[in-house]
Amino acid sequence: MGLRSQIGKAGLVTAMVALASVAALAQQPPAPDWPTEKCNRYKKAYEQALNQQGKKGIGPEFLASHDAFLAANCQAPAEVCARSKEELDLANRLVLMAMNSGMSGTFLPFTCRR
Repeated sequence: MGLRSQIGKAGLVTAMVALASVAALAQQPPAPDWPTEKCNRYKKAYEQALNQQGKKGIGPEFLASHDAFLAANCQAPAEVCARSKEELDLANRLVLMAMNSGMSGTFLPFTCRR
């Protein structure tokens, strides 16, 4: 087999692999936008953290403002204020989980304005 024939076969194999990759990507559902992906990751972390820690010592104001943040696809202004030790523990746990999931600190809803 000549060199030209070998190069032609290698090019054909490369083209077939590329086409197969494109076909596989075309069959996958579209990835959500990054803000939605961050919110999905954060919701999962929140559920996990609450299941581990429980709601004892977590006040209704903290839960309601946090739920409002989640309901707005994590796009609402940061309004979640951790006041009790348990709320602060939960917030700290969520900060670590968010950072480990590739989010920045500016994404998180925690602030105390009052």
